Amino acid sequence: MTQDVEMKDHTAPSNSVSSSAPSTLYQLKEIASLIETGTHTKEVRRIVRAIRLTMALRRKLKGQVLSGFLDFVLLPGSEAHSRLSAYLPKDEHDMEVDTATSTDEARVKHLVPELEIYCYLLVLLFLIDQKKYNEAKACSSASIARIKNLNRRTVDVLASKLYLYYSYSYELTGDLAEIRGNLLGLHRIATLRHDELGQETLLNLLLRNYLHYNLYDQAEKLRSKAPRFEAHSNQQFCRYLFYLGKIRAIQLEYTDAKDNLLQAARKAPVAARGFRIQCNKWAILVRLLLGEIPERTVFMQKGMEKALRPYFELTNAVRVGDLELFRSVAEKFADTFSTDRVHNLIVRLRHNVIRTGLRNISISYSRISLADVASKLRLDSTNPVADAESIVAKAINDGAIDATLDHSNGWMVSKETGDIYSTIEPQIAFNSRITFCLNMHNEAVRALRYPPNAQKEKESAEKRRERQQQEQELAKHIAEEEEEDDF
Repeated sequence: MTQDVEMKDHTAPSNSVSSSAPSTLYQLKEIASLIETGTHTKEVRRIVRAIRLTMALRRKLKGQVLSGFLDFVLLPGSEAHSRLSAYLPKDEHDMEVDTATSTDEARVKHLVPELEIYCYLLVLLFLIDQKKYNEAKACSSASIARIKNLNRRTVDVLASKLYLYYSYSYELTGDLAEIRGNLLGLHRIATLRHDELGQETLLNLLLRNYLHYNLYDQAEKLRSKAPRFEAHSNQQFCRYLFYLGKIRAIQLEYTDAKDNLLQAARKAPVAARGFRIQCNKWAILVRLLLGEIPERTVFMQKGMEKALRPYFELTNAVRVGDLELFRSVAEKFADTFSTDRVHNLIVRLRHNVIRTGLRNISISYSRISLADVASKLRLDSTNPVADAESIVAKAINDGAIDATLDHSNGWMVSKETGDIYSTIEPQIAFNSRITFCLNMHNEAVRALRYPPNAQKEKESAEKRRERQQQEQELAKHIAEEEEEDDF
């Protein structure tokens, strides 16, 4: 009995290890059958679901599991099988176990091109997760060369994912500029093939490529000339809004930039926290450049407090109008602002800090000398009085403050503050809010889904139950895609 107990103790862990690998392999085979069914029936939604399921299995992908899957899907000795197997680690024992269980199944010929492209995607994900970036570059380049020869609508969804990781693998090695020409060529091919999802993905990748090297003019020229259509992917639409907001912010079009950045942050999935943080960082700076002060709740969003802390202190310095405090905050978090690539916007904020401080001075004093204005603004120039005079004159000319300048006596004389409700500012504020609500209502109406054949004869109770069940499953899949899809 003691021997039996010992044997059970020794065999239990081996069973658990061997059963874990086939479970992942079995799920990959199920995904392969789903892709094959979607290819034969030309149902793209099945391939979309297959990609979503693959992203859920991404952390479980191992070298031996992928080797067994390649033996199951691809013909041994084929060009694709040999190329992809070369990127995987060799582990003969595990490979024998996997291939032995699927020898009979491997006889079935799964030769649809979609499965070959799917194998490229799996191996590419594995190489990136293993931080083998040079092998990932070679694998992604081979997959792109294969995709160029395929003009099938069922490949478009898989191709859009490969485009994304193709660019990402080159970005990880710092060679993003090398593929710009290839991305432009792929975008042209996608346009000629009416591959709208590919056009969306490639346009965003090109914009990211240009913005990575601060080529904002080229990015805007490409964006303005690229064909636009109804968005097919919420993730790609959010990326497009974010890049457009960055371009508008650099081009001094702060109002449009604010709308695009806030819309991107609102539409982004909750799971995409890093993307939402970047959107909020840029939106905060754009709002400060517009003269607005973001609410404290913006900086207290769950999971963002630490990342937005530098921008909270920067906002506080702008709100107070203290130039010295603003300078110290900019120096304290210089590395953070440089990493976020917002240093040029921080430099522009200095003028807003001075204007805010000047506005506070004009409200507090009915008459004040320009020397005192210079000291309160903490201007550190060689001739602070002359600088203060020019700053006050420009602020009066721009309408930032309601005052007059007495050059002979060197004074700034503020006018009495009137009733704001006697102006048109409340009307402008209400109009902007009404416009925002109307736009949101129009977007909600465009997103409505109507049941098919609603105008025809009434359906039976059994068909109604089947339709409702299908709608519930579709809604569940859409929710899972928004939460779990790779962003």
